[in-house]
Amino acid sequence: MQFDIFEHSQDVMLRNDAAHALERRDASAARQACERLAAEYPHDEHLLPLRILCEHVEAVGEALFRDHEALREARARLETSVQPAAQRIFGEVPAASFLTSSWEAFARRARSLAFDPRFPHDHAAALWLCAGAWQAAAEAVSAIESWRRKPVPLFWMVQARLHLLGLQATWPLLAELGWLSPALLEDVARSSPDPLLPRLIGKFEASFEGDSADRGATSDLSWFAAWVLTERPTLREPLALAEPSQHSAPEQAMRLMVELLGLERQGRHADIVARRKLLRDLQPSLYAAYMKSR
Repeated sequence: MQFDIFEHSQDVMLRNDAAHALERRDASAARQACERLAAEYPHDEHLLPLRILCEHVEAVGEALFRDHEALREARARLETSVQPAAQRIFGEVPAASFLTSSWEAFARRARSLAFDPRFPHDHAAALWLCAGAWQAAAEAVSAIESWRRKPVPLFWMVQARLHLLGLQATWPLLAELGWLSPALLEDVARSSPDPLLPRLIGKFEASFEGDSADRGATSDLSWFAAWVLTERPTLREPLALAEPSQHSAPEQAMRLMVELLGLERQGRHADIVARRKLLRDLQPSLYAAYMKSR
């Protein structure tokens, strides 16, 4: 951040000194510049956000968080106090860069905290995602026991792999996430780096009549993996790699769709008819979407 360089007043120079020191993470120099600004211009409107950022840089450190509560408090301060102060002093884009280094520092300090479902945002993986460090996030999730059976860690891994490997390679995990937590699947779609995913989900929500009274209800997204095979049969192979989950009706439907598409390629008419009846009985709207192209 550079305040107006055409104003050669002392207050502008002091603000610039503080902002440059903060960008360098030089807490001592930033504090000294803030105190000089406070002494000469005690009512300067930039003084409060500069002090907030000084305190933040001084407090970040490298010491491990003692527990989830300590991390929760630090994260809350970063989101509610430090972020708006950084945007005020640096502007939107430079502030994002400033905050990224803070998320990275928090992630390193959280490395000893085990995943606890009572604190779903307070884990190193979530912090690495905030920093856009996809590989580090994936590694942190991999260290969680049975992460593929837990909605939140699975959600983190899906986000990381979408950025690292792309949508095609992430379909198995997307199916599993939809079965475990349709709401988290919807959250993934909102921030997907590949626009195809939200487009497909939008089309699904507009056309699918599921178990809910309201068309497009979030809970219906558990059927998304099965439905997407009616739109994109070429996804049969990657979706077939989804690991067994809770054997719910939506999971059974997707596996039935995978089997049907395979039988069609083999031309096994009698088996196809039998499987189609199973699909119709399991989910009529899914069956109608499948038969539309037959």
